[in-house]
Amino acid sequence: MASVVGEEVSNKQVIFKDYFTGFPKESDMYLTTSTIKLKVPEGSNGVLLKNLYLSCDPVMRILMQRVVPKGFSNYTPGSPINGYGVAKVLDSGHPDFKAGDLVWGSARWEEYSLITATEGLRKITHSDVPLSYYTGLLGMPGMTAYAGFHEVCSPKKGEYVFVSAASGAVGQLVGQFAKLLGCYVVGSAGSKEKVDLLKNKFGFDDAFNYKEEHDLDAALKRYFPEGIDIYFENVGGETLDAVLLNMRDHGRIAVCGMISQYNLDQPEGVKNLMCLIYKRIHMTGFTVRDYYHLYPKFLDTVLPYIKEGKIAYVEDIAEGLESGPAALVGLFSGRNIGKQVVVIARE
Repeated sequence: MASVVGEEVSNKQVIFKDYFTGFPKESDMYLTTSTIKLKVPEGSNGVLLKNLYLSCDPVMRILMQRVVPKGFSNYTPGSPINGYGVAKVLDSGHPDFKAGDLVWGSARWEEYSLITATEGLRKITHSDVPLSYYTGLLGMPGMTAYAGFHEVCSPKKGEYVFVSAASGAVGQLVGQFAKLLGCYVVGSAGSKEKVDLLKNKFGFDDAFNYKEEHDLDAALKRYFPEGIDIYFENVGGETLDAVLLNMRDHGRIAVCGMISQYNLDQPEGVKNLMCLIYKRIHMTGFTVRDYYHLYPKFLDTVLPYIKEGKIAYVEDIAEGLESGPAALVGLFSGRNIGKQVVVIARE
């Protein structure tokens, strides 16, 4: 049903209940319905959005705790959770946006949103690709993979690259960027289905199921007898410890995320850090926020790859806002295959 500007409509929302420790549960969020007037208030330079696609990202777990790292804002109990999404502008008091524009960026988990902080929104100018791609391949995860690999890792053709959580939103792209550059790429994932995807769909040279490996050090020696030049870190913990033993001299580690640690009360220690010294390894943490100035260059690189079929991208689509909590929680048990997206509406 078309939304009529000015009318008052019901607005389904996913509300954050309260801070917690351990793994997230669906019951840490609840669905409610409020009402919203489909009009930007007089004199406001905000925009009124109809939300279409929402992104489920591991970082959202960090925002569900009482104390968050510097630079992050945690969720407010009793308010809608937020993340990244794709939306259509219904009404605008802002000179840069007009009704009918499609945007991606920060989004609240609700059907309609009045956004006054518009600096988190970007206009979508290329709509000849699936709009949901702007939650992943052409959005924050895509930029993370691109900047993390090309800017942080300083890759060269022929290098040996290892990617953990390799079938996720970021990992699947890092591996493909590395292949396009002419690197040798191996990924780890948590199921046979995901390993098959890495080898057959994303073109990794090899892949393994880390849950079947009792000795990660031995597994890495099997796949990288010459050692690893570049490790794209999404997991942390035991995986990082084993990788450090297998890095080559002057290797680079881009630390993007550590999903194995997000739900632990006490983070696991890493024992093999001496390798950083002996092997002169560069290990660099980064966040995508430092690289958004490269977004136009990123689009110029990646859009042709998509159109020429040089990049494959797999999404796991959950239908309806009410399926959002289960989709988000599922990230932490590896339930999703590929990028987890929640569809609220397709137009």
